[in-house]
Amino acid sequence: MSKLAEYRQLEKHLAEQLQALETLKGDAALKKEIEFETKLRSLLDQYGFSLKHIINLLDPQSTTRRQTSAATPGTRKPRELKTYRNPHTGEVVETKGGNHKTLKEWKTKYGFDVVESWLKK
Repeated sequence: MSKLAEYRQLEKHLAEQLQALETLKGDAALKKEIEFETKLRSLLDQYGFSLKHIINLLDPQSTTRRQTSAATPGTRKPRELKTYRNPHTGEVVETKGGNHKTLKEWKTKYGFDVVESWLKK
């Protein structure tokens, strides 16, 4: 797309958004919400409260709901330690994952199934 075409497209979108903004400015429901927010914030300042205080006052369970859902992720069981013993060399490898350098070399040299048979249970 040429720069001129991009400019005209953006100009068109801007004009549409400005029209939508003007329409919203004249909306009675928006004016009512803005007036409510202004009065609420001045009332909060007058009594020294914050929005969190009001939420806790009106809905005390809202904070406990958020905390329980945020506390549970990442609770998977830890990986168990696996011990492999090479019968050819007598070398022992202990690992919690399959990304061990020596273990990879063994699997390349002897094969996956053979090395897995060396796993001590």
